[in-house]
Amino acid sequence: MPKPPKDNAQTEVLNKLGLEAFWATPLDPASMLDISTWTLESHGPSEPKDLPKAFLQRLWLLSPDARIPCCKPLHDVLNNDNKSPEEKINGFEGESQCVINPLDLVTAVFMSANTFLQQEMAVHMVQCQFAVPLVLPNIDQEEPSRFLLWPLRGVVSQWMSHIPDKNRKVQEGDLASTYMPMVSCVKLGHCGVSKSQVLNNLISGLRSPSETFLHKGMDGGQLPRRLSNGLVEIGWYLPTGDTDRDIFPVPVVISNLRGDASTHEKYLSLLCQASSAVVVFCGNIREKEKQLLASCNDMASKLILIDLSDVDKNENRVVGFVDQSLEDMRLPNASVLQGRALSEDELATRLCEILKDLLPDKLKPVTIEAAAKFAEELGLNVDEGVICKKAMATVDEVLNGLDQGSTQFKEKQLPLQGPLWSKLAVIEKEERKQKKEGTDIDPQLQKEKKNILVELSSYKMTPAMKIFTNALFTTDKVERTCFLSWMKLRLQSIHNEKQNSPQGLFTDLQTENKDGIPEHDELENGVNYNPGDSDSFCTDSTFEEEQTEEQFETGKDLEQTTEKTTETQSQQREHLESAHNPVLEQQIYVTSNEKEIKCEEITEQQNKVCFEEQVSDPVFEDQNHSQPFEPSPTSLGLEHFLREMGLIFELTHISPGSGSHNVLRLPSLAVDLLLYGIPLELMDGDASNIPIHWLGCVFAELKRRLPQEQCRTRVLTNLGVHHAKNAQVLSALFGVKFPEGKTRSTRGVYMVVLHLPDNLRKDMECDFLLLIDVEGLCSVSPENNINTLILDNEMATVATGLSDVLMHNISSHADSEFETNFTVIVNALLRIKECGSIPICQILAQDEGISTVLQASQLRRVSEMLQTETGDRGNNNTDDHPAKKTTSCITFVKGPWCNLSLSEPVDKQYSKAVLKLKQNLFVALKKCASKFEATGLPEFMSRLSVVWDAVRAESFSVGLQNTDIALSFSLLCTELCQWETSFQKHMENWLMRATKKIFATKAKTLDATTQNDLLSELKDEGREEVKTEVDKIRSKVEAYLMKDDLKMDTFKPVIMSNVGDLQELATEEIIQRLETVNESHCSSTQLEKFETSLAKEQESKLLALLEKSKSAKVLLQDTDLEEEFEGVWGKTLSNFDFRPSETDDITARVTSILKENLISRGLQKHIKKLEDIGQNQTSSFQVYDEHFGYRSRLKHMFEDNNRLQRLEAQQLACNIIEEYNQFAANKSSSPADFSDCYITELLEIVDRDLKEKPMEIRSAFEVDLKVYLCNAACQDFQKLHDRYAKDRELLTCITATKNTYLAEFIYQFRKRDQCQRVAKAFMSIVIKPTVLDYIFRPLERHIVQEIQDKTQEFKSARAFHQSLLEALIKEDCFESFLEYLLSYDKFRLRKIQETVVAHLSESTYLDNWRQQRLGDIIGKVAAAVSETAEGTSGVLSDTKPLMERVCLTLEKDGDVYVNRASLEGPFFSITTEWDRFVTCLMELLAVMRLDLAQEFSQNVDISQLLQCLPVQPKDSLFNRVRGCNKQCPLCRAPCELEEMGHEAHSALLHRPIGIMPHNSDISSCTGCPESMTEDNPGQSKNKYNMYLVCMDLHSLHPDWSVLSEDPNNQIPIAYWRYVLVRFNERFAEEYKQEPAKIPQEWKKITEEEALYSVKEAFLSRQRY
Repeated sequence: MPKPPKDNAQTEVLNKLGLEAFWATPLDPASMLDISTWTLESHGPSEPKDLPKAFLQRLWLLSPDARIPCCKPLHDVLNNDNKSPEEKINGFEGESQCVINPLDLVTAVFMSANTFLQQEMAVHMVQCQFAVPLVLPNIDQEEPSRFLLWPLRGVVSQWMSHIPDKNRKVQEGDLASTYMPMVSCVKLGHCGVSKSQVLNNLISGLRSPSETFLHKGMDGGQLPRRLSNGLVEIGWYLPTGDTDRDIFPVPVVISNLRGDASTHEKYLSLLCQASSAVVVFCGNIREKEKQLLASCNDMASKLILIDLSDVDKNENRVVGFVDQSLEDMRLPNASVLQGRALSEDELATRLCEILKDLLPDKLKPVTIEAAAKFAEELGLNVDEGVICKKAMATVDEVLNGLDQGSTQFKEKQLPLQGPLWSKLAVIEKEERKQKKEGTDIDPQLQKEKKNILVELSSYKMTPAMKIFTNALFTTDKVERTCFLSWMKLRLQSIHNEKQNSPQGLFTDLQTENKDGIPEHDELENGVNYNPGDSDSFCTDSTFEEEQTEEQFETGKDLEQTTEKTTETQSQQREHLESAHNPVLEQQIYVTSNEKEIKCEEITEQQNKVCFEEQVSDPVFEDQNHSQPFEPSPTSLGLEHFLREMGLIFELTHISPGSGSHNVLRLPSLAVDLLLYGIPLELMDGDASNIPIHWLGCVFAELKRRLPQEQCRTRVLTNLGVHHAKNAQVLSALFGVKFPEGKTRSTRGVYMVVLHLPDNLRKDMECDFLLLIDVEGLCSVSPENNINTLILDNEMATVATGLSDVLMHNISSHADSEFETNFTVIVNALLRIKECGSIPICQILAQDEGISTVLQASQLRRVSEMLQTETGDRGNNNTDDHPAKKTTSCITFVKGPWCNLSLSEPVDKQYSKAVLKLKQNLFVALKKCASKFEATGLPEFMSRLSVVWDAVRAESFSVGLQNTDIALSFSLLCTELCQWETSFQKHMENWLMRATKKIFATKAKTLDATTQNDLLSELKDEGREEVKTEVDKIRSKVEAYLMKDDLKMDTFKPVIMSNVGDLQELATEEIIQRLETVNESHCSSTQLEKFETSLAKEQESKLLALLEKSKSAKVLLQDTDLEEEFEGVWGKTLSNFDFRPSETDDITARVTSILKENLISRGLQKHIKKLEDIGQNQTSSFQVYDEHFGYRSRLKHMFEDNNRLQRLEAQQLACNIIEEYNQFAANKSSSPADFSDCYITELLEIVDRDLKEKPMEIRSAFEVDLKVYLCNAACQDFQKLHDRYAKDRELLTCITATKNTYLAEFIYQFRKRDQCQRVAKAFMSIVIKPTVLDYIFRPLERHIVQEIQDKTQEFKSARAFHQSLLEALIKEDCFESFLEYLLSYDKFRLRKIQETVVAHLSESTYLDNWRQQRLGDIIGKVAAAVSETAEGTSGVLSDTKPLMERVCLTLEKDGDVYVNRASLEGPFFSITTEWDRFVTCLMELLAVMRLDLAQEFSQNVDISQLLQCLPVQPKDSLFNRVRGCNKQCPLCRAPCELEEMGHEAHSALLHRPIGIMPHNSDISSCTGCPESMTEDNPGQSKNKYNMYLVCMDLHSLHPDWSVLSEDPNNQIPIAYWRYVLVRFNERFAEEYKQEPAKIPQEWKKITEEEALYSVKEAFLSRQRY
């Protein structure tokens, strides 16, 4: 038991991956049954603990993505608190995230697996071209690491070196013991270059870069390594013999040390000693690294330095170091590569050139086995312990004498497999034939048989078999596993040595020059030349790992042998190292073993064998174009020893009492082996015999060990010719190991047993899957071809007869011997068909070549033909319908067995193809469960006996030597297939015409009776058409059989039955398709009706909602729209005319649900009451005394005969019934068909109500109440079901799409509402202002013109001023005078406005004017919209450009002005149907016209009307009469000059003092003289003083002048004197000053004089 690991960073990785439990109990090959064998789909890992399982699953599928450490997001599993640093870096936010370095994943799984599983993993990784761990770091850094030699023992491959020899051939060997150059790569110091990427480019060459070594550029490669620092992994490069493609001429091992070599000195020392060359990637090195580099130079045979330093200081650069000590290190210049400025690709190219110069003769070949010895010397744990060496020694004892030749060994140690066993089989077959024919048995045969039995009875177990069986009887399972594993590998190794050793081996080695230097051909046989090496070991995937590697003494012999071997090899190595001559090393090695192999070489060199791989592998096609490999008849395998073991036991029945105790234990031993995965041979293919007694005892023992209830079996057989790689195919599918007959004559039928997991046991209705493999079929035999054909037919027939599912394995060599191979398989199917049963066939095609596809198609036709039942179908449970034939699937899988060279990658589609094939096989096995029950082991043994007896007696119409019937039957199947294809095409055409007839029925005229009549007519026509066409096929078959001279009467019923099935199936299919087409037509018609009705209701509702939205100006929410739609939906469904049901009673469904309910409540005793369901129920539910228990009735007997108790129960029942009535009403009103859940829900209601109100009642009350309610439910829900039954699928369809209809409803409302709102905004923001502007802009000009034409005062500024002055006098209002004097412009504007208002008040033309203008502009807008809408019906477009086009069209008319600035922005840019938008515009335009027309027809509010005008009339009139607009600077009298551009201003009437305020800046021009007149009455009054004083105005203001007045005329100033006299006191009060002193004569001026003065003044102005 290994010690538990310490808690450290490495242990955390194991815990994170969920592998902590496997440290004490490692994973073994049996674990792969659950991980890979039963996996039918590829699922990605969802959390880190799934990664190891996903890695193994993908690895077993040879997926290139096996090492990817990515998981799907784990948001609900991991959070930020428990993420590791690398997880936090990745974030776990993408589709998949890497959670660990992939190298740590590989290392962790290897640490958690036992050695046997490690070997399986290594084999699969090498097939994927992945690097394999060689030195595995220990999780406890204080403990030594492990050197993995054992897993590499099983890695076998082929190659072809570039040897200048015409007889060069493909070499094969295991990569652990094969001599080849080993190049180790390490890193010193920090390097910016990926060493692994360089190595990948190195071994890829011109091809796409491989991913042999994991690197930082791969998924997860950038994450820190926690577990794999110090890991040494190796990869291989194997040449194919093609000089154009190959990178290196010989096989090369590439090893890679992970991490900085300065921290792993022990591993660096190991690689230096064990490698042919060491490549050091040097970064910035320090003194320690320099010392290590010097040490490497001392230890390594060849040292290559790559300078990758990034500084120029000599002390830190490797080149400087090398230059200084170049002489001491003895490094040639070519061994230092300047890689500082090179990319990874360029670096790989330069390194490749250096290695090519060293190969093949400058690098010595080494083996991994030799490296293991160095590892042991350095203190590493080599995984081959004492138990391994003990097993190796036992194997050597068993194989003692094999060096004399396999034929001699077989005769001496395995005599029962000699001619006697074969002769006995022939005699027994003849006896069976004679018994079958009813003749007496030939006495000569009896005599020969007796002599053979006598001779066999004298048999004594040979030494080899004694040692072999004793080794298997050991109780140590690990030792037994080691023994079997090494036995298989040792026998394979011996065979490879024979094949790989050329005839001229010794001649080549002995051909030397006079100087003693041999020819450089030492690598042409780069395999292990030591057949007696006792340190070898190979594991098997079917056993557990060795539990302990304790070191103990195993005996003097073993110890001495080991020490002697080690000492001898050490001496040889020292000698070789001193000589540095790899050729001499190999010569010594071969010479030391020459005595062991020389005799066997001479004996076997005459047996020239063609290698299958030279043809099957495309890599070697150019080197050898021979036929597919024929196995050697003299080679041995483990199966031969197991066969001998069975024959030894078989002898105990020939001579009873001869078996010893150990012999009688052999069946138990065979069962042990079988349960551990070692195949059991069912039939000896070489002798064509079956040891019935031996197999019977083995199956009896197997049955005894298994539980009686778990012995159901199903049989899956792989049947293919010998070069179809049958064993490899089954290994890829199920992980089992069958004898591989690729290089030896392993002819036989073998079986393994697999225990199914629970899920598959339920699906396939069996417990065990028996896998049967046929090896050596159709291989060349030393005997004549006829005997070979007989043996092949017997073996194929037996295997087929045992099968439930038969997988035809068609190799890529289907074109070679096609006829022989094909007829053997077809004959086997024909013979088994005579027995009455035929297995379900599946076909595996290993390529897609024309020959392979042709054979696969032929086999599929034959197997499908033979699937036809010929018996009375009435006895089968098929309801008189023909059973549908099981279709044989053809799966194309190009597996790695097609190219056994590791130089060729696995096909990219291989993983998917294997899973697909496995799925097809398990589907076929599940179909078996539906056809017949699984059989037990005794029944399997009985079937084997029956089939074997039939084969021996040749109880078949197809003879064992007959090939013609198979070919003829196959050709007939092909012809029949073509006839069926033509028939199907004809019926398809007929069905198309019938379909047109059905769909020609219009929806309006669709009547149920008419449609049913048409359907019945077409059905009758279809039956007749099928019968006519099938009769033609029958006639063709009869004609074909008549012209054929072969006797095929036996299979004529099969063919005719197949034709009959064709007719019945075709008729059934035609009728079914007619019904489907008819139903589809009716359903589509119903759907169209429903959608039409729904659209109508939706349109009505949409219009109402849009009107509501328009008027309410409130945006409806989606919830509001959903409620509105529910009402539309319910109304449509309620009014829709569903097709009524024909006959579909729901009573049985209701009864079944109630029955389950009663059983679940333990009320089975009342089941009989369920018979009342479905009957008419006239009375209401009544409570009886029987519903109460005896005690309850006794308790209440004095209460008026239980009256109160019955009333309470009756009330409870009434409440429940009332609740049911409401429940049924709700369900019936809902638009849905009846569902079983209605009854379930009803029963739950009853149970709940009864539980809520417990009463002392018996279960009879509950049952009667439920029966009553279910009976009522049958009647109520039957009506509901009848309504929907015919259109149930339609209802389901429209219900499923309800959300789609709802979304469309909401969408249409939103789009229309949006369209309406945008149109309204466009109308109010753009169009309405344009309309009003068009109406009111010319009205102002019209008003002004009318006023000017009507009154003279607006003719000129002087006339307007005169009218103002006259009006003021007449008005006699102080406020008006004050406003005139102080706010002259404001006063004038007010007077003009009053004139305008008065004019408008009297006018009568305004209404007509506005109405006319309104009509004109509305017409223009409508025309513009219509013009834009042309050709846009139903077109979806952006509204903004279209609205701009409307505006541009309006602007073409010069009278219309449109302000388009408001169209900017996204509001008006929506996508809608333009014609719908136009409709909205027209509607709004009409509404606007009505509103404006109504507004214009009402009484005119002059103020509002004037506000509508863009320019006010008063402003226009004012501009016309405002004059100069300058006022006298002294008295503010306006300038009266009307001439344009006058420079001197002149006022007509200056104003006297007192009429303007004193605080004004104005000084009266009349103040001083007139004041003085008043103060000095005696002074003479100068009536011209005003004129005289105002003459000074020009001197004060040069731009003003005073007009010369007539001195005799004093009238002009009378106007303002009158005013001053009239309002002197008011002026003084307003100005807050003293009143003016007015002369008396001013007071005499009258109003008429004042007016007259004004008129005269203006008249006089005109005169001037």
